[in-house]
Amino acid sequence: MATFPPPYPPPYPPHCPPRWWQRRWVRYGALGTLLALSGLVILALVREQTGTEGFLVGLGLAVLPVPLLVGAFRWLDRVQPGPWRNLLFAFAWGACAAALIAIVANSFATKWIATATADPSSADTLGATVIAPIVEESAKAAAVLLVFLFRRRDFTGIVDGVVIAGVTATGFAFTENILYLGTAFGTDQLTGDSGIASVTAATFFVRIVMSPFAHPLFTVLTGIGFGIAAFSGERQRARRVLVPLAGLLLAMSMHAFWNGSSTFGQYGFFAVYSMFMVPTFGLLIWLAVWTRQRELRTVREELPAYVYAGWLGAAEPFVLGSMRARQMAREYAAYHFGKAAGRAVAEYEGYATTLALLRRRGQAGRAGADFVVRERELLTELWSRRELVRPALEYAARTAAPGGWPGYAGHAPPAYGAAGPGWPGAAVPYPSYNPYRS
Repeated sequence: MATFPPPYPPPYPPHCPPRWWQRRWVRYGALGTLLALSGLVILALVREQTGTEGFLVGLGLAVLPVPLLVGAFRWLDRVQPGPWRNLLFAFAWGACAAALIAIVANSFATKWIATATADPSSADTLGATVIAPIVEESAKAAAVLLVFLFRRRDFTGIVDGVVIAGVTATGFAFTENILYLGTAFGTDQLTGDSGIASVTAATFFVRIVMSPFAHPLFTVLTGIGFGIAAFSGERQRARRVLVPLAGLLLAMSMHAFWNGSSTFGQYGFFAVYSMFMVPTFGLLIWLAVWTRQRELRTVREELPAYVYAGWLGAAEPFVLGSMRARQMAREYAAYHFGKAAGRAVAEYEGYATTLALLRRRGQAGRAGADFVVRERELLTELWSRRELVRPALEYAARTAAPGGWPGYAGHAPPAYGAAGPGWPGAAVPYPSYNPYRS
C-alpha cells in the first residue's frame, strides 16, 4: 500500500472537452428544473385535495419532526460528513419527485383495480398494502441510486446509505403528512369536531408523535443495501446488484406489513408498532451507531501509516479518531482564529476520515483503479490545510488526554511501534517537510 506519491504522475489521456450535455451546469440545471416542476405540481395537487386552509395547517404541523430527523441523520454523518448538496437533493427528491410519483401511480393503480374488480373497498386495501409500498419505496430508492451512481466519492459505506435514504424518506413523509393532516383538518371543518377528539389530533398523534420515523425506517433498509454495495469490490458485481435489491425488497415488505397492520384487528396497529416497529427501529439505530464507531476505529488504525510516512502529526490518529477531540479542535480553531479556521478543521477531519476508509478498502482489495490518484488528492487537501489546523489538533490532543499520550495510555501505539514519530525521544510530533519533495 503506497503512502508516498509516485515520483511522476500517472499518464492521463489527452484532455477532451465535455459535450454540452456532460457539462455540470447543464446537469444541475436539468435536475433543478425537474425538482422545481415536481414541487409545483405536487403543491397544486395537495392544495386541490386539502384546500388552502387545510394545506397551511398541514404544512405547519408536518414540518415539526423534519428538523429533528434531519439533525439526527446529520449527527450520524459527523464522522465523514457528506456535502450539504447531497442532503438537499435527497430531501427535495423525496418531498417533490418521489411524492409526485407516489400520488399519481397510487391513484391510477387503485382506480384501475377498483374498475377491474368492481370492489372499491378491496381496491383500497390492496392499494395500501401492495401497490403503495412498491411504488413509494421504488420512488425513494431512486434518489439513493442517483447519489450512488453520480456522487460515488461521497458514498463510501453503510452510514452514507443510511443518511441519504433517511433524508429522502424524511422529505417524502413531510409531503405525505401535509396531505394527511390537511385532509383531516378539512374533515373536521365539515363535521365541526375540534380539540383532542378531532381527526386532525388523532392523525397528528399517529403520524407525527408515534411514528415520524416510519418512512425513514423503511427506506434505510434500501440505503443499507447500497452502503454494503459501496464497500464491495468492483469485481463483486453480483453482490453490488443483489444486495441493494434485497434491501429494497425488505423495505417494501416492512412498509406493506406496517400499512396492513390496521387489518389485523382492533389492536393490530399497536401490536405491530410495539412488537415489530420499535424493536426494528432500535436495532437499526444500534447498527448505525456501531458502524459510526467502526469508522472512528478505522481512522485510528489506518492513519498511523501516514504519520510514519511524514504526512501527519503523531497525535492526529487519536484526535481524528475521537468525536470529542474532533469537536475540541473545531471549537478551538473557531474561537481563536475565526469561523473559517473552524471550517478548515472540519474539512481536514472529513478528508482524513475519507483517506482512512480508502486505505482500509485498499487493504481489503476493494479499492478502485483510481486508488493512487484519489489518495494523492486527499493527501494534498490535508497538506494544504496543515498549518492552519495544526494548533487546534495539538490542543485537542493535549486536552482530551491530559494524563498521558492521547488515546494510548497503557497500550502500544498502533501500526508504528512505541518508538514511532512523536513518541518520547522520537522526532518532532508534526512533519516540517513536504513529502512530495522528499
